[in-house]
Amino acid sequence: MQSAAATGILRPCGDKRPLVNGPSPRGCGLVGVRQPRLPPRGICLSAVAPRAGFSSAASARRIGLVPVSPEQEGTRGARRDVAVAAGKAAEAGAEEDGGLAKTLQLGALFGLWYLFNIYFNIYNKQVLKVFPYPINITNVQFAVGTVIALFMWITGILKRPKISGAQLAAILPLAIVHTMGNLFTNMSLGKVAVSFTHTIKAMEPFFSVLLSALFLGEMPTPFVVLSLVPIVGGVALASLTEASFNWAGFWSAMASNVTFQSRNVLSKKLMVKKEESLDNITLFSIITVMSFFLLVPVTLLTEGVKVTPTVLQSAGLNLKQIYTRSLIAAFCFHAYQQVSYMILSRVSPVSHSVGNCVKRVVVIVTSVLFFRTPVSPINSLGTGVALAGVFLYSQLKRLKPKAA
Repeated sequence: MQSAAATGILRPCGDKRPLVNGPSPRGCGLVGVRQPRLPPRGICLSAVAPRAGFSSAASARRIGLVPVSPEQEGTRGARRDVAVAAGKAAEAGAEEDGGLAKTLQLGALFGLWYLFNIYFNIYNKQVLKVFPYPINITNVQFAVGTVIALFMWITGILKRPKISGAQLAAILPLAIVHTMGNLFTNMSLGKVAVSFTHTIKAMEPFFSVLLSALFLGEMPTPFVVLSLVPIVGGVALASLTEASFNWAGFWSAMASNVTFQSRNVLSKKLMVKKEESLDNITLFSIITVMSFFLLVPVTLLTEGVKVTPTVLQSAGLNLKQIYTRSLIAAFCFHAYQQVSYMILSRVSPVSHSVGNCVKRVVVIVTSVLFFRTPVSPINSLGTGVALAGVFLYSQLKRLKPKAA
């Protein structure tokens, strides 16, 4: 039989807590029997035996009842510093990887820009040498560009533009000079060597300064004017010693310079409102479509349609070869200009101008090597001086003081 102390009827010896009448606080005592008053739950601290291998002080310190030593606090601080440094290093590594990816992407775009330009000039020259109809060739290039633009709009690769009548009226003059500029370039390529055409086209800065001063009132600085001297002198020196020189090719390239720079001036004079402006790629696509429809009647009234199989076969030309080279040249024509605008959206205009100067050097060198164009030392010197002047001009334009 259990003792009274064991059953809770009697208090254990030494227990001085007051006794009360009533049921057990836990609901399981005897009615009318005095029960010990228990402390409220949650505020009672019970002694916990330390784990094997740990002292009581270590256990108390582990739960925060005993302050840590300075050495332990220093260790914890060092660990926090290491964690913070590791986090910052990870963030810096992610930023560096992102910067490297952007650099590689930009380098790839420059490579495509140069590659498409090289293929365009080579295949275009091959076609124009045996098929002397530059208006037909230019129209084919605009037709292929139109198909590409429509495909990109229909598939959603590019956002389909919403053009107002006012915008079309502002874009029309740009489309006219764009059509003329590309037509004159093809006329020059059909008459003289690719390297000579691009040497003459290095004079674009000269016409840009001249037309901007005449129609926009933008007066160049003396340093910019001085940078035009080697451009003009280099082109003159190269022209005097050019083996393929003829006046038709020379003036066609010069006319191309004038029309392309007129396009730049018109784009400033006829600029639409900012909220209605179009990005460069969309604007180029619209101009390409308009140029195709502008040149169709000109083709019919001048050369006639000469790209039919009957005409090509009657001229003794390889039908498959002409069509293949013409289509590749047309695709590259549209592609290199699209990539050029993509680069322009990622870099400054000065960097783009420098890249364009390098592109012209690459095209001249590759065309000379591919077509085995005879080049004299004086001709090479003139070309080099002209291109160096273009590079100097692009650098000085960056230093041009802004209008107050």
